Amino acid sequence: MKRSVLSMLCGVLMITAGQGMAADAPTAAGVAPVAFPVVAPGIDAASFVLMDYATGDILAQGNQDERRNPASLTKLMTGYVVDRALDQHKITLDDVVTVGKDAWAAGNPVFAGSSLMFLKPGDRVTVRDLSRGIIIDSGNDACVAMADYVAGSQPAFVDLMNQYVTRLGLKDTHFETVHGLDAPGQYTTAHDLAVLSRAIIHGEPEEYHMYSEKTLTYNNITQNNRNGLLWDKNLNVDGLKTGHTESAGFNIIASATEGQRRLIAVVMGGKSPKGREEQARKLLTWGFREFATLPVFKAGQNIASEPVWYGDTDKVKLGSADAVFLSVPAGDSDKIKAQYVLNSPQLEAPLQKGQAVGKINIVDQGKVLKSIPLVVLEPVKQGSLFSRAVDYIKLKI
Repeated sequence: MKRSVLSMLCGVLMITAGQGMAADAPTAAGVAPVAFPVVAPGIDAASFVLMDYATGDILAQGNQDERRNPASLTKLMTGYVVDRALDQHKITLDDVVTVGKDAWAAGNPVFAGSSLMFLKPGDRVTVRDLSRGIIIDSGNDACVAMADYVAGSQPAFVDLMNQYVTRLGLKDTHFETVHGLDAPGQYTTAHDLAVLSRAIIHGEPEEYHMYSEKTLTYNNITQNNRNGLLWDKNLNVDGLKTGHTESAGFNIIASATEGQRRLIAVVMGGKSPKGREEQARKLLTWGFREFATLPVFKAGQNIASEPVWYGDTDKVKLGSADAVFLSVPAGDSDKIKAQYVLNSPQLEAPLQKGQAVGKINIVDQGKVLKSIPLVVLEPVKQGSLFSRAVDYIKLKI
């Protein structure tokens, strides 16, 4: 059984891109992102991705699933693990960490010439400042100090990192270090890093705010954030991270907002620090110009009422359990239509709130862009014996 909801949906999709959209709202659970068959022109990098934050859709990509050395982009997962420890109240931002010898650059040859917060054994530093040292200074020593504090050791922390790789569904990512310096068996992809970045942005606002900070002074040493796009006057960039090793090339992940829209650009294997910034700038500028982010459904929005049999009511409200957004090429919103399809010819009580009873297909000229679970918005209990008998007779006639 199929019911058209074209008039209702077209009314939603005619909203100007971004209006009424929560800036931190993720796509609905169980909704597969759209992969648009377009590539932004002139991106000079080994691999790249441009993602719409609200939808998770990939607007443009090149070699997005190519496994590459993450370099200091590894620190995004380090920060994500720290954020989860904060969420779980295992640590607080005001906790004071005593720095161990394994975080001391002078006693750790692998840190020679690398980015540091310049910690010394015995230093007492808050979790907040260590987190800032990881994000702003890209401090390898800060990563080690934090790993020891959160998990007891670097190997135990790396194990947590890889557990979150699995939970986030990062299919082409594996970590061997807490900081990202070259290590055999360590790899990720532009696509996986975009997914991770989206998860970080959706986390706690106080922690994500650190990614927009331009400088950090610790122990009378002031260092600038290596993400030069934070100073760009034409883009509202508020994160996330850069990275570089000889084998990785120059990497950057930049997220920018325009009104309530947000895009995430990942560039891996750039040619230079300025070069990676230019490629990310091209992606973000192109994406804001060429695409619109449309709010399709609000969480719990009623889109249809269907007859229900054997229940204590004759009708049941159906809709989307979660907020749903859609990325579309600019100017194409009037072409988007939708239909909902029930799993069975009739709905029968009892029905639970949130129970999936069909799907909503959002289509563009006959092509399904997304399929969204169609769920029951309010519970329906079984009706009385008499009312069920009446329904049975009606169905048999």
